[in-house]
Amino acid sequence: MGYVVLHLDKAPGNEVRMTAHIERTQIPPNADPSRTHLNRELVQFPNGVTNRTQAINFRLAHAGLTRKIGTNQVQVIRVMLTGSHDNMKRIEAEGRLDAWCADNLAWLNKTFGADNVVSAVLHLDESTPHIHAAVVPIVTGERRKVKEQRISDKPGKKKYRKKNPNAARLCADDVMTRMKLKSYQDTYAEAMADYGLERGIDGSVARHISTQEFYRNAIAGQKNLQDNIDELLRIEEQKRQDVERLKQWEQEARAGYEQAEAMRERKNAELEATAHELKAVKGELKTERLKSVVAEVGSNIVEGIGSLVGTSRVKKQEQQIATLRQEVAAHEETIEILQTQIQTIQSDHSRQLLQVQQQSQQIVGRLQNEIDRIYGWLPDTPQLIKWGEYCRLLGFSDAQVRDLVNMRPIRFSGELYSREHSQHFETQNSEARLLRDEKGPGGFQLFIDQIPILKWFRQKAKEFLEHIGIKIKNRKQGPQLIH
Repeated sequence: MGYVVLHLDKAPGNEVRMTAHIERTQIPPNADPSRTHLNRELVQFPNGVTNRTQAINFRLAHAGLTRKIGTNQVQVIRVMLTGSHDNMKRIEAEGRLDAWCADNLAWLNKTFGADNVVSAVLHLDESTPHIHAAVVPIVTGERRKVKEQRISDKPGKKKYRKKNPNAARLCADDVMTRMKLKSYQDTYAEAMADYGLERGIDGSVARHISTQEFYRNAIAGQKNLQDNIDELLRIEEQKRQDVERLKQWEQEARAGYEQAEAMRERKNAELEATAHELKAVKGELKTERLKSVVAEVGSNIVEGIGSLVGTSRVKKQEQQIATLRQEVAAHEETIEILQTQIQTIQSDHSRQLLQVQQQSQQIVGRLQNEIDRIYGWLPDTPQLIKWGEYCRLLGFSDAQVRDLVNMRPIRFSGELYSREHSQHFETQNSEARLLRDEKGPGGFQLFIDQIPILKWFRQKAKEFLEHIGIKIKNRKQGPQLIH
């Protein structure tokens, strides 16, 4: 018998990066790209929804929530479902994986509600088949604090209007109470019993290992320095790519903000034009048209009030005045609408820009901490990176540079560029090797055919000058550092 594996985790914030990981728009190092096409989404998205993040937002928008969602409020619970490695591979080999997925989806819908289970992705490109589910914690019923207050209510205490206990609420704490988490483990084990999986030990102190801890332990467990250097260089390159993507997101946010500013300027121009038009209408209403109406009414009074009372001419003047008043009210309403739209656009884009900046600072800080730890574990890494860049400037390929910084000799033919002589020097079937040398810059030295690189360049330059008939005297030069 194997064991079921059920792990629930509150999502701390924006789910864009987790969606990219789950939907494999970013391939993690522990996944097999040749098997990624076998992964599949088990939940059908609503019309117009194309990915996991949009499905989460769609559920939140259509759940009937009456309260505004807080910035620090948990909007989704990540659920990971699988079993012991050998048992999951056996289920896959027996062709029962589709039935296993259906039973997992049925358990999720029964436990959390079908409307709240917005995504469930089966991963087959890692060592053990597993499911990543996204549950939006929409609940109903009275809050736990309300029940506690009801018990402690005293006679004569002031009562307030009660909220509807059946209204939909977003509350991850109600979903992940200690008793409910224990119940989830029990009921999930019952649902998986037909597949030879049982519940783990109740009250076990074993804990889930995060992906970051897994990678750290994998690096610490590697056999030698060369393997560590390769792995750390790969991780550093991945972090650089993440920073580039983050910069791209920030540029897109800035572009959106600039578009909003342009729209705001257009709305301001429309507002000013409307204000001028309104002012003109008011002025005209107060002066010319009213004077004309008064003059005509006065003339009619002189001619005979009795003959004009109730006539069509007086009614026509009253209708004109009423029409002008309606136009003024319409213009004022248009101005208020435009002002509200401008304030809404400014508020939305300011909030989006602030979120992007906060995420940028968090990611950059986390990446810098990881790079600092890498340099702490392997203090030679900064110097090896500098030597790698120097070898690329000389003319070595990336594959050759990788071998050199891992202390492996290479055979090559071609040209090497000397900055000291501003010239390329050709060589055939030579050997290059980077060796540890306490006297060299940074504790290392590059040798070509067992000759230090600077001395090798000078020797090549001397041979070239002698070949064209120029003799030079030997002169001593101190060592040059690589910057």
